[in-house]
Amino acid sequence: MSNNKVVLAYSGGLDTSYCVKYLSKERNLEVHACIVNTGGFSEEELKEVEEKAFFLGAKTFKIINAVPEYYKKCIRYLIYGNILRNNTYPLSVSAERMFQALAVVEHAKEVGAKYVAHGSTGAGNDQVRFDLVFNTLGNDLEIITPIRDMQLSRQEEIEYLKKHGIDISWEKAQYSINQGIWGTSVGGKETLTSDKSLPESAYPSQLTKRKEKEVILHFKKGELKGINGKNYRDPVRAIQYLQKLAGPFAIGRDIHVGDTIIGIKGRVGFEAAAPLIIIKAHHLLEKHTLTKWQQYWKEQLANWYGMLLHEGQYLDPVMRNIETFLEDTQENVTGKVIVKLLPYRFELQGIESEHDLMSNAFGSYGEMNKGWSGQDVRGFTKILGNQSKIHQLVNKKK
Repeated sequence: MSNNKVVLAYSGGLDTSYCVKYLSKERNLEVHACIVNTGGFSEEELKEVEEKAFFLGAKTFKIINAVPEYYKKCIRYLIYGNILRNNTYPLSVSAERMFQALAVVEHAKEVGAKYVAHGSTGAGNDQVRFDLVFNTLGNDLEIITPIRDMQLSRQEEIEYLKKHGIDISWEKAQYSINQGIWGTSVGGKETLTSDKSLPESAYPSQLTKRKEKEVILHFKKGELKGINGKNYRDPVRAIQYLQKLAGPFAIGRDIHVGDTIIGIKGRVGFEAAAPLIIIKAHHLLEKHTLTKWQQYWKEQLANWYGMLLHEGQYLDPVMRNIETFLEDTQENVTGKVIVKLLPYRFELQGIESEHDLMSNAFGSYGEMNKGWSGQDVRGFTKILGNQSKIHQLVNKKK
């Protein structure tokens, strides 16, 4: 009997729901739905998604918890590098898609599938990320992409499902929402324009807290290991708790405008309270504990790391090289960062660290110099200006 098994990267949303029905009914394939949880689903939601998969026609359903590996092999490097795409976006979807693809391709090998499928459109980045991983590690797996190949609109998908008796409420399908531990992206009709903002109702988290709250973040060698005096062995728990604290303040909302892998401009809304607070707090701690040149070279390599990750190049060995550098810089990035939470924003109050290089033993900026004399500065300044002085004298215009 010919191999008709297909492993589908499944989320339970409109696109992948369409794929289950289409692949089983129109292509006569045995659909093995695989959902890779990167921190965006509760136990109740996973149960609902499983029931929906079988209702739509899936042969099997598997949940893969990728959060521990996702944090260990990716998120912590995003923190070490203070990585924000275009100084705005914490790579919420870009990062998790790679780990979803890696898990799906491994499941396809376990099942012995001939095909692997995903619900990406032909106009975004995810199609490239999935395809790159499947082509690189898939051992000749054939890739099926119904939404991309047939250029389906969301309304066409809904009509097809209704035609086959799947009359689920798709009100939320007006917005494409991808939720994970490192942030939630929100796409809709407004993000297809250059001038419109997303309505308040489009965001999964709503403003429910208005009274300001102080939070103390404890970092150890660059990792968030405690909040308000409580230590966490697993940084994932600390991230989740911080999100629970900050989410009700509707912190971390923005719209990212970027260049896609396929060459067009893209616009997407997102909310990422915990990721943005962690990155900014970590960056502040580094300003106090790292030297000028450590910070400079970190910024250069971290920018490349974020770019390559966004472009789907996670498997390139240069990423491991950059990770080694980033981790090595975190030896002294230990201390507390005081953060104030307010409606729609947060403020960094300051830091405490035994590695704080802002030591008054040598001098206080703009106030007192203890480690050098005024004469030392005169000599230093004269030598420092030699090159500019020579240039001006040699090239002085007549």
